[in-house]
Amino acid sequence: MLLLVPADPLRPRRPEPHFAPEATTAREAGVPVAVVDHDALARGDADAALRQLPEETEAVYRGWMLRSERYAAFADALAARGVTLRTGAEQYRRAHELPGWYPELRSVTPAATWTVGDGRDAFDRARATLGDGPAVLRDYCKSMKHHWDEAAFIPDLADPEAAWAVARRFRQLREDDFVGGFVLRRFERFTSAEVRTWWRDGRCVLVGPHPDTPDRPPAVDPDLTAVAPLVAGLGLPFVTVDLALRDDGEWRVIELGDGQVSDRPSTVDPARLLTPLLA
Repeated sequence: MLLLVPADPLRPRRPEPHFAPEATTAREAGVPVAVVDHDALARGDADAALRQLPEETEAVYRGWMLRSERYAAFADALAARGVTLRTGAEQYRRAHELPGWYPELRSVTPAATWTVGDGRDAFDRARATLGDGPAVLRDYCKSMKHHWDEAAFIPDLADPEAAWAVARRFRQLREDDFVGGFVLRRFERFTSAEVRTWWRDGRCVLVGPHPDTPDRPPAVDPDLTAVAPLVAGLGLPFVTVDLALRDDGEWRVIELGDGQVSDRPSTVDPARLLTPLLA
């Protein structure tokens, strides 16, 4: 087993400081660590991103988010060197992009519809499909929740111009990072901070706070009775599932993501994640 982490741009032979605690924990457990140039990966030059690597081994990546096509190129470049990522390119896409996981989890997550591309006509069709009322906007991979009023929350889908103004602002803010199309999700009211759960081969191995609220651990663990068989059914090797408690007392899935590019809250000991992940 090999752990791959981004290199420090200023000291390219060392792990990027954000991921250094995980690299240290892996090495202390006897797992070799190699660094990759994230900037080269992100611009599509996977070959330039790779340094010396062990041959004929399986690897797990823990690093910054990559577009699905960049991850696929990364996986191909590693395979040419005899290194196999535990999460394949199609598995990564399925976890990383909402249309990949939503159909299987639709019963435990807010209703959603999406477009292909960023055109107004497609947006209006999606808006009509979801129906009237408040909604939250994102693309296939990310929302702009830190720009809530201007680029995330739509008070009423029945107001086409106001809804499109939010979409247009979202598109401006996402710039070249925009992925896939617009996603509209039914707005639901939640009464708790988000909880991040980590899953290895369909089994929850860690429950902790969300990176946005690292000092707010869950008061109680979420009820995963309805969620667990659905996550297991996806057949994905390593994912995170973020949940929150709805105002009617039901735990709801906010997001599913590939665990390799999901941030670990600073208050969670790296060993709690890496021990089950690298076993």
